Amino acid sequence: MTGRLDGKVAVITGGCSGIGLGTVELFAAQGAKVVAADLQVDKGEMLEKRFPGQVRFAPCDVTHESQVAAAVALAQDAFGGLDILFNNAGHGGAPNGVADMTAEGWDATFALLLRGPVLGMKHALPLMLQRGGGSIINTASIAGLQAGFGPLAYSTAKAAVIHMSKCAAAELSPLKVRVNAICPGLIATSIFGASMGLPREVADQMAARVAEVGPKIQPIPKAGLPEDIARAALYLASDDSEFVTGTHIVVDGGVTIGGRHAWDHAAPSPLLSAMGITPEQAEQMRAALIAAQAQGA
Repeated sequence: MTGRLDGKVAVITGGCSGIGLGTVELFAAQGAKVVAADLQVDKGEMLEKRFPGQVRFAPCDVTHESQVAAAVALAQDAFGGLDILFNNAGHGGAPNGVADMTAEGWDATFALLLRGPVLGMKHALPLMLQRGGGSIINTASIAGLQAGFGPLAYSTAKAAVIHMSKCAAAELSPLKVRVNAICPGLIATSIFGASMGLPREVADQMAARVAEVGPKIQPIPKAGLPEDIARAALYLASDDSEFVTGTHIVVDGGVTIGGRHAWDHAAPSPLLSAMGITPEQAEQMRAALIAAQAQGA
């Protein structure tokens, strides 16, 4: 069988670890040529050795437009064009709340999480038009959909990524360029530790803890892994999604379905708890109602 991305060229930012690395590996396995753009030079050079002739590394800080432009240009120089852009680079951003937010922290977070993807789209567009169209994928987050899943600046920036993707899709769809976002849930990567200011080595170790805790707090009792997001990116990058643009895909194990009581019948309902009704009493009431309905039938 041929790969779903045979003949296609992709640029993936943040491509040397976490979700980005998982996506580089999957895209390469599906036949794509890939430029992995990242700050981690050692890991980038190792990627090139793992995938000779198929993956190229571009040193890139997406807050610097010249480096974004250079990463995109490498796709043209090394592989002859560009079909797919995955704006994935990011971290947890400023940890401050409203009361202690700094202008510098806010601006740095938005430069990375929002300005970076905009610059990526700007520089990718001319190359995609030369190929007759393309697919742009932006990493958002469930923190952009609901409060409580991330710091203030991070959550606000990710909400903006979702809306930016919709607006860009409206602008670019006549040019046959699709734009979509992915909203990951709790994924076992180093982003949580990094957002706390921990050294990268320690942050990487925290990913194991995330993998341990994740299955206990969401409807699907499985750890969220980078490959879960990579598979969603593969769908959006491939021709399988040629009729999909301007939307976001939530990949979160169901954690945004609702409070725990929505999917765990042993968990107390906040409403019933406020009324002084225990889960056991609620179950008795439900059983009595079912019995009454059966008798009425």
